[in-house]
Amino acid sequence: MKKEPTLSRHAVSIDHLPVSDATAGPYAITTGPDGALWFTLVHAGEIARLAPGGGPDGRLDVLDGRLDRHRLDPASCRPSVITPGPDGALWFTRSHDHHIGRITVTGQVSSFPVPTPGCGPFGITAAADDALWFTQMHTDRIGRIDTAGRITEYPLPVSGSFPSAIAGGPDDALWFTLNQANAIGRIDHQGRITIHPLPTEQAAPVGITAGPDGALWFVEIGAGQIGRIGVDGRVTEFPLPNRSCRPHAITADPVTGLCWFTEWGAGRVGSITPDGDIEEYDLPTPDSEPHGLTVGPDRALYIALEIGEIARLELP
Repeated sequence: MKKEPTLSRHAVSIDHLPVSDATAGPYAITTGPDGALWFTLVHAGEIARLAPGGGPDGRLDVLDGRLDRHRLDPASCRPSVITPGPDGALWFTRSHDHHIGRITVTGQVSSFPVPTPGCGPFGITAAADDALWFTQMHTDRIGRIDTAGRITEYPLPVSGSFPSAIAGGPDDALWFTLNQANAIGRIDHQGRITIHPLPTEQAAPVGITAGPDGALWFVEIGAGQIGRIGVDGRVTEFPLPNRSCRPHAITADPVTGLCWFTEWGAGRVGSITPDGDIEEYDLPTPDSEPHGLTVGPDRALYIALEIGEIARLELP
């Protein structure tokens, strides 16, 4: 089902902090268990930590904090998506050398090779079974890694599907996007898989997140739409004003009930309510290539910009 949303555009003040040169590529970002922002530098082969400092009015101020960069070996490993783990560390995918990485909040790094060669791990999330689940872009598999580094792989019933992002659902299952199969998948902790085709052809879903309304929300980079799928498999799609804006990542804010997403091709971020009302916000640099985003420890929205910056937008 497709629903026409209510749309509005806003000009707001957005802070931005340079964290690297334009070749390093800030990509995915998350809030760590230590209250800092952690993000991947996909082209530089590094994990970065931005610790909060004290603002002039006594409030938490991440943009005035300390930046630490941790080099990975090899630098060509392409750290992609990063997420907090159940063990108090951060876990991330290394899509070029086909490893799952782990970094403690003090900067100690380890990694674990995925058994299937050339698998291209990408999306990763912590699950209710105290393990991490991840996608394998090139080999049509979903993987599970426990905190001891033991990996189990589950083949998908489709080929050439390019599984991308993954998120835990309210049903304790894992939900993931199949970018080239034009579908959303579900896998439970026993490895049972269900595939839900999308109504729009060539939608190419990428980012996915558990929404505050008990559904999963995702972005369709090929169709310029935001999608919602209930745990019953019912899909609703919300077209964006600029269908060529290429929405890329999405995250939920349970306090406001909004889901926030990046428009990689348009240099904007947007929010959507459970009813489908959309607001968009222009970033200061139109060609900033926004990718991952997270709600930070100070209740602001932080966006990783591939031009080498982290942007900050004060949430309502």
